[in-house]
This record gives sequence, structure tokens and C-alpha cells, in this order.
Amino acid sequence: MPQGTVVLDIGKTNAKLTLIDAAGKTLAEVRTPNTVRRVGPYPHHDTERLWTWMLGQLRELAKLAHIHAIVPVTHGATAALVDDAGLVLPVLDYEHVPGDAADAARYEAKRPSFAESGSPQLPAGLNLGRQLEWLQARFPAEFARTRHVLMYPQYWAWRLCGVAASEVTSLGCHTDLWRPAEGSYSSLVERQGWQPLFPPRRDAWARLGTLRADLAADTGLPADCEVVCGIHDSNASLLRHLLTLQQSGPCTVLSTGTWLIAAALGSATRPLVEAQDMLANCDVFGDAVPCIRFMGGREFGAIAGERPAPFTAEDVERLIARGTMALPCFAETGGPFAGRLGRVEGAVPQTDAERAALATLYVVLMADHCLLALGASGRVVVEGAFTVNPWFGPLLAGLAEDRDVTVSDDGSGTTCGAWLLDAWGSKAESAVAPVPAWSPAGWRAYRDAWRAKAGAN
Repeated sequence: MPQGTVVLDIGKTNAKLTLIDAAGKTLAEVRTPNTVRRVGPYPHHDTERLWTWMLGQLRELAKLAHIHAIVPVTHGATAALVDDAGLVLPVLDYEHVPGDAADAARYEAKRPSFAESGSPQLPAGLNLGRQLEWLQARFPAEFARTRHVLMYPQYWAWRLCGVAASEVTSLGCHTDLWRPAEGSYSSLVERQGWQPLFPPRRDAWARLGTLRADLAADTGLPADCEVVCGIHDSNASLLRHLLTLQQSGPCTVLSTGTWLIAAALGSATRPLVEAQDMLANCDVFGDAVPCIRFMGGREFGAIAGERPAPFTAEDVERLIARGTMALPCFAETGGPFAGRLGRVEGAVPQTDAERAALATLYVVLMADHCLLALGASGRVVVEGAFTVNPWFGPLLAGLAEDRDVTVSDDGSGTTCGAWLLDAWGSKAESAVAPVPAWSPAGWRAYRDAWRAKAGAN
């Protein structure tokens, strides 16, 4: 039976378990929707449904390989408040607005400056500090029972092995909780007296402990199966490029999924602008990484529909020739054009194929805007969901003469990065050549017109 690692990847839209062998090959993968419950005190993640699903799937995966490690990786802006028995409050969904205008004003008076935290003021609960401050004010008795505030990857690690830990990629992900430059908790944490609630920091690749004995017996996993501390999902996508940076030079990684996050690894030349939803994320070593993001997957789906149709080069060329444009934005949460109402200008797409083509043009132009806003140049690496779109990389490359775009050979950079945490020290192979640039007739003029109409210049 082969040796295997299980990556538990909880994204905002879906959760999946991937079984990977010692060479990095995927042996099996299962997924389920990541649902939000609307009952109870506020919208919250259905952690118990995920837990039951995960244990059931682990029983099946245990039949395929000798699983020696589990690595949790999750979306950001999420934390669990626990005591020794479990959750003291449900895990709040960051798309829920915590509180009213008075709550927002109270928090605004407490949150650290952008210069201190590198964390822009974001809508809803995307600043994790706002969630925690509201929970403390609204549910003081439950908050007082809290023993640990666990970042979301470490919550799942704690459930699996019983060891509580904190980790910097989730702490430093637009939370208002962290000072990236100093590598310490922010003035908000100090002011609120929260620091004792955060467990000791551990490296993302650290082994926290072995699987709880009752879980090993229940799932059939080995008693010596280790639980790795875990990582924020976009930082997992960065990892193999971060590890090869000295050999391959600066680059910008586009981590794509529900969110598209452009992370400039040594390639940014412009200062961060809070109003553009730019931020300083922390990489796995605790270093600040200039980033900008928008809800690429969410917006693509809003334009193309739930089941995007295949489309051709002729569909793309026809939309460009007509001047049909999707202008930002099509999601209510975050991004450089947050607060605007998305619209289609020009001849309305007539077919499902044209709608999918228009959605592709839109996310390419938004990604291009992100690269320009960061002042990023040179190599661009596409990771994640958009790697399966054959037009995304070539169209993005076609907008600049000096832009080499590489589309990852792995549809989930998140999964690859999480596996690298278990295989820490392994060589991170990435030998894919840049995709051919495609610049249909009028493509760059279309981009310039789109930027003018979007107010992006």
C-alpha cells in the first residue's frame, strides 16, 4: 500500500479531501459544498456537517494508502472560539455583516491603521478583528468562556489532534490582528486583551501531534498519523514559487478560485493603496507580500451563469468587435471597485457561450488591472481554478509585450502547497513553459476603453 498525505482544503465555496502519494501524485479526491447555516445567532459555517463528511471520507481513503499525515488548509478571515469541550460560538461567516452602524463605528475607532497592519478596511466581516470585537460585545458570556481563538486551519488541526496553535499566514491575512513589519500582534489585540487567547505560534509545516486515538480507531487511519499545523489557502498557492524564488526570479502569482489574489513575490513597484483592496499578506516565513484581490470566481459565475458553456475564439473576437463589456463589479464583497454595481455595456450576449466568453474577458481585464495597480512586471503564474480556462492565460499575456504568463500544471496550487508542507524540503518542480500570448484584433484598445469606463486609469 503506498504512503499518502491527505490535504483537507476548505475553500469558501467547496471543501475537498485530496489523497497524494509520496511523489506528489493525486490518488483520489472528493469534495462537498461548504454550506452556510442561516439559523441560530448569525450565519455560520456548518462545521459539524463538514466534520461528519470528512470522517466518512477518511474511512474510504484509508483503504487506498497508508496515510501518514493530514494537512489542513482553509480560506481566511475566519476563526473559531473554543474551550476544552469545543466551540463556544458558531464559526461566523465572513460575508455576514457583524452588527449595525453603531457597531461599525465602535470598531472603526479601535482598529489599527493601514500603515500598522497592512490590512485595508473591508466590508462585512472580512477584517477578522471586527468579527472578534463584535462577538465579544454581543456575546460576552460565551466570549469569556473562550480558551483559544484558533485560525480556521488550526481549528481543524486542533479537532484532529487536540493541540492548539497559531500560524502567521492566517494571522496576517487582512485580519487587523497582526503587524507584518514587526511580526507581532497589533495594537487592537493589545487594546482588547486578546493575546492570551491566541495559542503559541507554530510554523505552517510543524507537526502538532498525532491523530486522536478515537479518530484513528473510527477512521482506520494509522495511530501514528501526524497532523500538520496548516496554512491559509492563498499562501499555500504561493509556496512552491516562494521556495524556488532564488532560482526563478521575481514573479506574481495569481491564486484563482472564489477569490483571485495577485501576490507579488519581489515584483511590486508601487505602494499599497488601501482603497484598491490592496493588502500586505504574510507568507509562510512571516514576510509581508504585496497583494491585491477581487472575487474572480464569484464574479465569473455571476456573468457566465452557474454552468458556464464552452466557447470559441470566434465568440471572444465577436464580443471585442462589438465593444460588449462587463464593467465592475459583480460581487458585493471586496475588490478594487467595491461598492459599484456591475453592468454590461453594448450589445447584450445572446448565447451561453457568449456569456462565458464575456466572463472570461472580464476576469482577464480585472487581473490585468491588479497587475498594473501593483506595478508588477515580468513573469505571471496562474494557479487554481482558472487554469482550466484555456483562454485566460493567453489573453492575459496578450495585453503586455513583456508579460510571460505560465499556467500551472496543477489545477490546485493550494493542494500542491499543502502537500509541500508535509514534504518540507522537497524540490518544488515547476517546469511549465509560458503560454502563447493571444491578442485578438482590437484587444488592447478594448482593454484601454474598459479601463476608461471602469475609472481604472
